[in-house]
Amino acid sequence: MNELTVPGERDSHPPAGEQQVHQYLSFILHERRYALDGLCVREIIEYQRTTKVPMANRCVHGVINLRGAVVPVIDLGLRFGQGKTEIDRRTCIIIVEVAHPDGPQTLGILVDAVSEVLEVTTAEMNPVPAFGNPIRSDFIHAMVHQQDDFIILLIIENALAVAEIAALPDGNTALSA
Repeated sequence: MNELTVPGERDSHPPAGEQQVHQYLSFILHERRYALDGLCVREIIEYQRTTKVPMANRCVHGVINLRGAVVPVIDLGLRFGQGKTEIDRRTCIIIVEVAHPDGPQTLGILVDAVSEVLEVTTAEMNPVPAFGNPIRSDFIHAMVHQQDDFIILLIIENALAVAEIAALPDGNTALSA
């Protein structure tokens, strides 16, 4: 009996020598392009007003109600030590799921705008420079050069380390590692 194949269907393992392709969601934050692994992204929502959390670190923008669940929203601009993210019509919240010792944690990240889904091969990924990074090096997985711009691929688990954010004194969100 002949097997029916779907056009474009591929084996789960690429042939030897072929580069593996990863999908990343790119976004703009303070005029820089960043991207995060598409597998951790749950959804993108329009900016909605948040409820402030008393005594929370200032990078915690607040919390939202997402289909009955309370989801903390982190201002990545403040987390990266780049200043508060200004809210305008393109501002959005990216809902992500990050690994945590107690199980997966759902968080929102406040960004200026979402750009596009990028397909990046491992060959296109450049190592993290030793100095001159706009954010902490342990937040960066790699750098990718596309369309005359460098895109920073984030390690979202490090950038959104819940225990670290909770332990930081107010206003000191980007302590160096």
